[in-house]
Order: sequence, then C-alpha cells, then structure tokens
Amino acid sequence: MELIAMPKQPLVFALSRLETPIGVALIATDDQGRLRVLDWADHKARMQTGLARIYRASGGVKLDQSIAAAWPVMDGLKAFFAGDLEAIDAIPVESAGTPFQRKVWAVLRKIPAGKTWTYTQLAARAGKPEAIRAAGAANGLNPISVVVPCHRVIGRDGSLTGYGGGLHRKEWLLTHEGVKLKSAA
Repeated sequence: MELIAMPKQPLVFALSRLETPIGVALIATDDQGRLRVLDWADHKARMQTGLARIYRASGGVKLDQSIAAAWPVMDGLKAFFAGDLEAIDAIPVESAGTPFQRKVWAVLRKIPAGKTWTYTQLAARAGKPEAIRAAGAANGLNPISVVVPCHRVIGRDGSLTGYGGGLHRKEWLLTHEGVKLKSAA
C-alpha cells in the first residue's frame, strides 16, 4: 500500500486593523486568541513575505479579514498606546520560527518597558553570547512587533538601529515608554 502525502492546509488567522498614533497596525490572531502578527499597513507586502517564510513548513497562512482579531489582544494594544505600558505583557503570542529565533523572541519579551538592551546583551540572554549577528537577524525577523518588543534593542553606542516598521516608529515607541534617547549629533 502506497501512502500519499496530503498537502497541508494553511493556518487561518483573523486579520484586523488598529489605528495607532504611529499608523495603522495589522493584527492577526489565531483561533486560540494568540497574537501571531503585528505589523504596519504600509509594510503589508513585507509582512506577507515573512509569514510565507516562517510558516512554509506548516502549510502557509491565510489572513481572513472577515474574522475579527481576538478582543483581549486588541484591548491590550489599545491600552498600551493609551499609556498602560504593561498591558502588552499579558497578550499571549505564538509564532513559528527556528528554535534560536523563538528563543530570541521569548527573550525580547523580558526587556522591561522603558529599558533598552544592545544586540550583545540580547545574544547573551538568548544563551549564545557569540551569536550577536544571528540575534540581530532574529530580532529583525520578529513577526510580532511592539508586543515582542524588538524596538527595545539599540546599537552599542545608544543609537537607534534598523527597525522594520521604520525608525520613526521605533523612536516614538521608545519615547512613549520613557526612554531618554541619545540626541542626534
């Protein structure tokens, strides 16, 4: 008897939009109410490419705008943008990725609001102090911005380094959280 591999069905995530002080956020949640994606409407193509890459092994992803994203996620995000900085800490998240990426993303959630870490600190806390570039790459591939706070990672010299949503958003988020930024020379 020959076994025929059945194609995997794509995961279906509810997709909603949220107006924020820094643009329209795209929020995708799964059927268990976990946040799977937070990106920006002006970066939708990049978001879709990233989802295709990290969920390829599980059959891909279908974003469904006819289903509302989980209200606890939306409420937590609204509270964060309104000034309750700890509101995002209670938002459940889930993402595919390599074991190292998932470790880095878990470690990012340990950076407290109002604090920043360098890429060196991120790599060390992810258990691979020599893997600074890999930690930086994982940080850059984070599909759940804001809640998995990749914006809290800065350059060794205190400079704002790249941010997928744009440096203006990174600067706003850090200022919103009370970080005193190094002034431009």
